[in-house]
Order: sequence, then structure tokens, then C-alpha cells
Amino acid sequence: MRRRRLGSLLVAVCCGTASCSGSCAGDAAEFDPLFVARASIGKIVNREAVVPAMCYTRTDGLSNPCYVCHTDSRLPNAMHDFELQEQYSFSDVARENRWTNLFADRAPSKTTDAEILEWVRADNYAPLQEAMRGVPADYGAWRPDVDLGAGFDADGFAKDGSGWRAYRYKPFPGTFWPASGNVGDAAIRLPEAFRRDAGGERSRAIYKANLAILELAIARLGVELPETYTGAAASVAVERFLYPAGTEFLHTVRYLDPDAPDFRARRMKEVRYLKKMRWLDRWAMQRAYEKELDEKDEGVLPVFTGTPLTGVNNAFGWRLTGFIEDADGRLRLQTDEEHRFCMGCHSNLGVTVDSTFSFARKVPGEWRFQSFEGMPDSPSAGANSPEYLIYFQRVRGGDEFRSNREILERFFPKGELLEASVRRAAAGGDRDIRFLILPSRNRALQLDKVYRELVAEQRFDLGRDTFLTPPRVFRRIREESTGLKAFRDGQLWLDWPE
Repeated sequence: MRRRRLGSLLVAVCCGTASCSGSCAGDAAEFDPLFVARASIGKIVNREAVVPAMCYTRTDGLSNPCYVCHTDSRLPNAMHDFELQEQYSFSDVARENRWTNLFADRAPSKTTDAEILEWVRADNYAPLQEAMRGVPADYGAWRPDVDLGAGFDADGFAKDGSGWRAYRYKPFPGTFWPASGNVGDAAIRLPEAFRRDAGGERSRAIYKANLAILELAIARLGVELPETYTGAAASVAVERFLYPAGTEFLHTVRYLDPDAPDFRARRMKEVRYLKKMRWLDRWAMQRAYEKELDEKDEGVLPVFTGTPLTGVNNAFGWRLTGFIEDADGRLRLQTDEEHRFCMGCHSNLGVTVDSTFSFARKVPGEWRFQSFEGMPDSPSAGANSPEYLIYFQRVRGGDEFRSNREILERFFPKGELLEASVRRAAAGGDRDIRFLILPSRNRALQLDKVYRELVAEQRFDLGRDTFLTPPRVFRRIREESTGLKAFRDGQLWLDWPE
């Protein structure tokens, strides 16, 4: 391993020798995005990497961020895991908090604002596409196949003709807010049959119709559904809260750029991909949930099939592939263990809709690249108050760990929530959700710098969350009770204004 300097930041770079444990960097022709992942296959240290850092939060019997994930689920999701709000119901292995990056003492970074802005404004996605063209034939997982540089048209379709379609959605509360350090966007793609008419010809109108049907089936409550999709997919039945086999999702996680719309930087921290490889009918899905619950009761540690080179599979038919930065900022395939971190949220949570989050939170009819502009803090379906307001009330802060001092100072100036101020972002108010979830310029740049240091260390196995002040978390779970009373109303669906 050799070192080189980016401004004032010293970063690790793979020297290319057989003994090097870092990822291969250097010239584009020498970069192998599979290098680290290939060497990691079968090497799982943290068998409970599916338990994320926020599950170790100190609730003090008062702060409940757990309700957003663990809830009274809706069929065909049969997890009904709301009791996890009340208990740290961990295996013996998971009781030890292995996300030790949470406890690192990170002094103020010496990286200048100009240096970090130069970093976050560089493109690391196009180089990944170029590098993937040269990977060996034994790689069978997803290859990034959309030209993000070309962008999306007015209907949300990728201009490169790849079939991907972007959509607007309301960010999931807490970790997924830009105020916590990340900004994301998402796109969906349906199989070829859903993009063709009954005669087999490509048809944008048919594709739009099928995506609209899917939106009704996944994201809208209390609406009537057609029995089948249309065009060449007319033989495929529409199932409420289930995606058809072959559905794909693309999700990018980006740095913050305070001068860009929604603070969305060009540089990506991660590129995440999901594909529904197998169709499970409702009986098979119930059996999968029962098996998950039985194994948890028996103390069986999570097991996932597949490898980074094939994609990693959950029990509900989905295959996941993820890319993350190497020490030199190039996107590399995640390791075996790093993939399992992602599976923690895309497997057996009570709140998910067919193992997914964002599409159920889609703005009605909005098919375009993600934007927060004009997006109100709409209530969860059936709730009487805006969703983010309820989150602030129940968490008593702006993230799972109550470590975001900026939100505490802005909305909890004397320890009490300024409800009227938060309501300004609700429907009919004079602000939108950006008022609640975007950080200040200074905080955004500091979060970028801290994360860049994590990237240089390449110890994502110890955590990939970034904090400017120490989070309230346990190093080890000793008492099972959280001291909380469970809420059973957490859900993804929203009551959007007419």
C-alpha cells in the first residue's frame, strides 16, 4: 500500500502487489473494481452486520426512533416487529456493537472547503462504467447500465434508452436526510414485456401505463386495481404491495454539495441495485417470514445466498448488488460483509413494502429526477400530523441518535419542540421539506470531510455513518428493555395533498 495526498488529506492507494489488502487504484486501465470483493468472498467477520448502528441507540426511555422501521406490518409483509421498539432483541453476537467507527474521536478536518468541494464535484460513476467493461466473464451481477451523465427526459425516462425511469419520493425519516450527511435519488425499470405492446413493439405509452398500474399497486392505498398489466405483460397479474418478477431499482447515495439543488453532489458514496429475481406467491412469502421468525427465535444467525460476484439474495426473491468508494474515491464492488450490511434493511423489516422503501413513498404522478422543491411534509397515511413533525416529537431530535446539534438548536432551542416552526413545511405552509432536512453549508462540508476520512481508512466493516458529535449509542447491550412503549403506526405510505 502506498500513500498519496489529496490537498491536506493523505489517502491510501493500492500498489497492485499480491500482498496489498487495499483496492487497486492508479490509472483507469489498471483499476479493477472487483479486486476487494473477490478477495472477500466467504470472509464474514461480523455475522450480524445486518443490525445497523441506529439499533444500538440509547433511548433513555424517552427517544423512540425505532417505530419508523419496526411496526405493525401490512400483508403480505408478515413481520409485525413493533415489539422491537420495546426490546433490544439481539442474538448474543449482536449484543456487542461492532460499529466502532461510532466511537472514533475525529478532530476537525484539515481538509479545506475548497478541497472538499473539488472532491464532491468530481464524477466517479462514469469511471466505474468504464472499468466494468473490462471485468472478467465470471462476474454475473449487475453492471451499471444507465448513462447518468446524459440524464433523464421530461417524462423521467433515461435519455440513453435503457428503460430506467426516475421518480420523486419523500425521504425516509432520519438517516436518509441530507442533514445526516447523505442525499439520494432512485429509478425503476420493469422487464421488456412491460415496455412492449401486444404485438411486441416497443411502446412508451404501454410502459407508462404499466408503471402507473404498479404505482397504484404499491404506493396508493384504497384504490381499485386492474386485474393484469397491459400490452405484452397482459398475462401478468397485478398484486397489491408486490412487484412483478424482474423489477429493478437503482439508488445512488451522494455527498453533499451546498451549491447544488437539494445539496446533491455529483460524486457518489454508493451505488445500490436491487432486482426481483423470483416471484413468491403469498403463501410462499408467508412461509419465508415464518422461517425468518423461527430462526430468530432459535438464535440462528442470518444467512444469505450468493456472493458479490453474483449478487446477494434475500429470502423474498430479491438480489442486491452494491458499489462503494475505494480509498482513492473510485467506486468498487462491495465486499461479502458489506453487502450484508445493506441486507439489514432490505430483508425482514416490518415497515418495508416487498423489501423496498422509496417507491411506496412516491409523489403521486411525479415521474422525474428526485427534487425536494415544493414537496410538503405530508402525513403518514391516516395520521393527523405531518410525518416529520411526529418524528421530531417521538425522537426528540433530528436523527436516531439525537446528535444533530443544528436541528436541536433550530427546532428544540430550549429543549422543547417548536411545533409551529416545523409545521411551516406542511401542506399549506410557506416552506417545503428542505426547511427541515437540509443542513447549513458549514455542516454539509464538515460531514463531507468526515466521510472522506472514513473512505480513506477503508474500514466500512466498522461503520459508514458520519457524526460531528458523538452519538448516543451503547457499546454493548446488557439490558433487553429499551424502556419505550411501542407505536404501531409506522408506515411508508403518505397522505399527499390533493
